[in-house]
Amino acid sequence: QVQLVESGGGLVQAGGSLRLSCAASGRTFSSAAMAWFRQAPGKEREFVSAISWSGGSTAYADSVKGRCTISRDNAKNTVYLQMNSLKPEDTAVYYCAADPSGRRSVVASTHLGTYRYWGQGTQVTVSS
Repeated sequence: QVQLVESGGGLVQAGGSLRLSCAASGRTFSSAAMAWFRQAPGKEREFVSAISWSGGSTAYADSVKGRCTISRDNAKNTVYLQMNSLKPEDTAVYYCAADPSGRRSVVASTHLGTYRYWGQGTQVTVSS
C-alpha cells in the first residue's frame, strides 16, 4: 500500500513558477515509477510527467516540455515537479501517481492506467 500526499499548488500569475511535491508513505517508493497527471474542469485527466524508479529516465507531455522538470529524492520518499513559465492553460488539479511495479522497466509509463496509487490532488491556478 502506498499513500501519496501532494502539496505546493496555489495561485500564480502567468509566467510564474511553482514546485509541487508528493510525499509517499510505504517502503516501495524506491521501486516505484512516479508520475504527475492533471485534470482541468470538464476535461479528462492527462499525463504531465513521469520518472522511472531509478530517476534515470524521465518523460514529459509536449505541452510542458521545456517548462517542467520532474525529480525524486528516494531518501525522502518524495517526488517533485518544478513548473516554470506557467500559462493559464496549465490551470488544473495536479495528481501524483505511483506504479509500485516500476522496476519492471527502465522507463516510466505515460499511461494513466499503469498507475495504481493516486494522491488527492493539488490545485494549480494560473491567472492571465
